[in-house]
Amino acid sequence: MPDGIAAGVDLPPITSVAADYIHRDKLITPGDLVVLPDSRLKWYDIALADTPVPVEIHALACDFIAREVAAGSLRVSGEPGFAVLHRCGGDFYFLAVCTWRNENELWETVYAKTAADTDFKLFPLPGPHRGTFCVWELGTVWHEQQAWRRYLRSTRDAAAHAAYLGDSYAGPV
Repeated sequence: MPDGIAAGVDLPPITSVAADYIHRDKLITPGDLVVLPDSRLKWYDIALADTPVPVEIHALACDFIAREVAAGSLRVSGEPGFAVLHRCGGDFYFLAVCTWRNENELWETVYAKTAADTDFKLFPLPGPHRGTFCVWELGTVWHEQQAWRRYLRSTRDAAAHAAYLGDSYAGPV
């Protein structure tokens, strides 16, 4: 029993999970690096095995990041990191661009695209207590945290940078 919870104490039910919710694993599929003028981002698609991210949506997301950087709307100059394109349901996609700043901080910009949208757009994040990563995206974040930790403990030379960029996860989450 965790500290602070007495044996035999009735805990309130967790009401944020619908009674009819059925959780399914998704697949993380790494992609080619996103090559920007002075940084590189690893790439991950996340989707159910039977409904992978369509090639045209993947290409649109990669191009969108490059356009945002070129326009100065997304500032990732010299920052290593990764992008996650998550297919949520049929035609809704989250695009999270994550970079390492100040040695050990993960920064994130979130975009979204619906079936009605022709392109991705900045996702509004309401209020001070808001969602960050879902259970599937956390699989990628966990891997990337471990990869960045290995980099920080390395000599941090060009070979270590290349090793970080080559260290990706593929599989169920």
